[in-house]
Formats: sequence, structure tokens, C-alpha cells
Amino acid sequence: MSHAHSPAADRPLTALVNATLHTGDAVLAGAALLIDGPAIAAIVAPEAIPREAEVIDLGGGILAPGFIDLQVNGGGGALFNDTPDLPTLRRIAEAHRRFGTTGLLPTLITDSAEKRAAAVAAVRAAVAEGMPGVLGIHLEGPHIAPARRGVHDARFIAPPDADDLALLGGLSGLPALVTLAPEAVPPEPIRRLAAAGLRIAAGHSTATWAQAKAGFAAGITGVTHLFNAMSPLGSREPGMVGAALEDDTVWCGIIVDGHHVHDASVRLAWKAKAPGRLFLVTDAMPPVGASEDHPAGGFQLYGEEIRVKDGRCVTADGTLAGSALDMATAVRNAVERVGIPLDEALRMASAYPADFMGMAGRRGRLRPGLAADLVHLDARLRVRTTWISGKMAVP
Repeated sequence: MSHAHSPAADRPLTALVNATLHTGDAVLAGAALLIDGPAIAAIVAPEAIPREAEVIDLGGGILAPGFIDLQVNGGGGALFNDTPDLPTLRRIAEAHRRFGTTGLLPTLITDSAEKRAAAVAAVRAAVAEGMPGVLGIHLEGPHIAPARRGVHDARFIAPPDADDLALLGGLSGLPALVTLAPEAVPPEPIRRLAAAGLRIAAGHSTATWAQAKAGFAAGITGVTHLFNAMSPLGSREPGMVGAALEDDTVWCGIIVDGHHVHDASVRLAWKAKAPGRLFLVTDAMPPVGASEDHPAGGFQLYGEEIRVKDGRCVTADGTLAGSALDMATAVRNAVERVGIPLDEALRMASAYPADFMGMAGRRGRLRPGLAADLVHLDARLRVRTTWISGKMAVP
């Protein structure tokens, strides 16, 4: 059914019906979501849909806030570290859209100062032009611990100097996440960057519990890919993992692909963390959403061949190099493998990352006035459609 749009209306009003709404606050059956231009207008009963609205019958399934992924290295065959420019950003965002991700932080791992500056410039241009899906930037490194570098290139790892701090300070005004090792960066720069509006996360770190807690006190509010590339929880030294799980104020991203973290460890983290402080990330690499034009086989990172086998991206010596995970699969894994309730898994993919980044007033939930960034999932949690700013992005 549909109603013709009134010529007098300034913008098209759309009503999405016949799907269970997971709003981030409640689960609603038999409700309609009204979209007015780029924003959500209201949630109403079907009989309250305005006559001028175009009504779209979703045919069942689940309508939820679009996924927000704060750690995306690549997609569609492209790697941000290779070519940090607008075409790469566009390709990555388009690739992830097919899996329900309507907002992401392109992530540049440890690299040269020139590469970091180029990445910041590209993301700033993408945000300025309103590129769909690109919310800001995540700089993961280079101020990390060499002993926990994972696949990061040791040549570029160093404590921040004046130029590095100037680059990071220049991110003010751009949604930005910076991953660093708290034992490698003094508290004062962390305080300054946090005061400038940047989100600071601890990661790739050998920090003791005390060093991690000092970092949290200085302004670190997140932890990057919990359990991976950090000092583990021990009986007499709780390490970064212990500090992250103990502190109810700290948000933690986690990679739920069955390779990076054991399902039981994910379950333990979910039980240990305060409600709303554990969220899903993919750490995705070029194979995600790759097409025939941009095939999903191996790819190059720092000139080294990365092989993709059984869903794992690994170097020749077996080191994990990001993931082949997409956000819809992360949600399914959280539900089916870990046993997290569906409504909570959906919040872990949208509401909680939005909260962490200070975006709760703009996106991450289905509420009037928020961006109409949406994902429509079938009963098996496969993506049918996404909308970004009220526009259908994946038919």
C-alpha cells in the first residue's frame, strides 16, 4: 500500500511498516517508523501514519539502527593504509554498507607521519562533503608498545613528539579515536587530547594494571580490541585486560569472529563489563565486501603478503592481520555463538559505539530527530536493506 506524497510537503515522508523495531531502548512489534528527509520523525501505530506518507512494507524481519563500526582498516578490496584518499574511503564505506554498517571510522594503523597526515586530510574532506558512512577517523598507533605491536610495523612505532601531538591536536572538531599505549604516552598529552574532544583508547599495550588505571585517570575512556595485543589478566598482575574489565566507566571494543577471542572470553567480558560498555568492532581488512573487480584473496600490508584462509587474515608466520569480519556477522556470532540476547547484540553494534564516541544525540538509536541510518534484517539476521540519512543505500 502507498499514499501519494502531498505536493505541499517540503520533504518526502516515508513510513516503514511490518517489521519488529529494535530501537535501542525497546522492542516494538506492530509499529511504524516515520522518516522525514534525513531524520527519523516518529514511531507511530500504523493507523496513525499520515495520509501523505509513502508506505513501504518491509515484509517482516527486524528494523534496527544502522551499525556503527569504529575500527575499519579496509573493505571492497581497498586498504586505508595503502591509499588514504577519497576514492578509497568511498569504496570501503560502500563495501561495509552491504553488511548493515551505516557509519564507520576508517582506521589507519601505525604508519609514517606523511601517511597519517594524508589520512586525516582525506577523512576531513570526506566528512566535509558528507560522504555517506564516513563519520571520522581512528588512528591506531604509532604510539604503542613494540612488544604488543601485532602486525604493526615496528619502524614507525615511537612515543609522540611535538609534531605528532600537533597532528593529533589538529583533529579537534573531527570525530576522532586515537589508540595508544598508556605506558608509552605521558598523562599530560592524554589529558590535553581528551580535553580537545578526542576519544582516547588504550591498546597494543604492555601496561600493568596500575599504568592502565593511570591512563584512565588521565582521560583514556576506551580499550581497543579487548584481549588482543595487550597485557593479559593474571592472578597477581591484572594487566590491561583486568583494568578494562574492572573499570565500569571504560568502553571496550571486541572482535567477535571466533578467531581473535574465544567465545567463552567474549561471554566473560560481556558478563563482567557494566551494561552498555562492551561494543562490537570488526577490525576489517580488504576482503570484506570484495567484488570480482576487487577480489577477496590475499592482500599486501607494509609490502608483506597477507593470506586469507578459513576467515582468518594472517601473515606468513601466522600473526593475525585484522579480520575478514563484517558487522552483521559479528552480530550473528554474538547471538548464536556467544549467547548474547539479540536486542543487546544490536545495541553493541550501534547504540554503544555511538555512546562511546559522543554521538548518542545524532545516531545509534531509533528516536525522533536522530539520523535515519537503518538496517533491515531478515529472521536469520542477514541484511536486506540499509538506509543512510533516510536514503536507501542497499536495495
